[in-house]
Amino acid sequence: MTVVRAEEVRLAQARRPSTFALKVIMAVTGVVFVAFVFVHMVGNLKVYGGAESLDGYARWLREVGYPLIPHRGVLWALRVVLLASLVAHVGASLVLWRRGRQARGRFRRRRSTTATAWVARTMLLGGLFILAFVVVHLLDLTIGQVLAPGSHRHAEADGTIHAYHNLVESFSRPWMAAFYVVSMLVIALHIWHGWRTVLQDVGATGRRLRAVWATLGALIAWAIVLGNALIPVLVQLGAIA
Repeated sequence: MTVVRAEEVRLAQARRPSTFALKVIMAVTGVVFVAFVFVHMVGNLKVYGGAESLDGYARWLREVGYPLIPHRGVLWALRVVLLASLVAHVGASLVLWRRGRQARGRFRRRRSTTATAWVARTMLLGGLFILAFVVVHLLDLTIGQVLAPGSHRHAEADGTIHAYHNLVESFSRPWMAAFYVVSMLVIALHIWHGWRTVLQDVGATGRRLRAVWATLGALIAWAIVLGNALIPVLVQLGAIA
């Protein structure tokens, strides 16, 4: 009976995704998210051009490819890809976290006190915080319900979009502006550490390659912080109004 049980466990373990496969999933989906956040940040810079600039960009996102592609077709395709990546990334991270705890058991290494080690230990917690931020962001600026200000304006029937107005109205609330700034810092730390581990997860070697890759990740993380976090700060200061 014991032999049969051991064989069942072995077969179950063979069928489950390998740790390497899960790490590759996290690496690929992580790069997808970094690319999205960076491009999204670049688009947000349109706010410095005023309402016409940002609203025009938001309208273009909904009309890109039309009439070859249905109205909002590209936008919804991106949303589906991001949702699938989110499910895969979170699912893989939770499985890896559980396997790590089961493998270590009570025999755990003495924790390092370096900043890098601290960020590594809080990756799961940071990921959950980012997930909460995504929900808040969608309710606030995309859906315009629950957490959006009372002055939120939805898109008009003629296609008029009020992205600039909604952004300024939302960030005019000090608590929401502070939440966005903190969220950008958490996202930057998450990207910085996750980006460093991508090459390790896929088995890439080479000291120079790792150094260049880590530097690129740090630059992207800082660009996201400065590009996105500065907007709510400037709204609070009245520079964007």
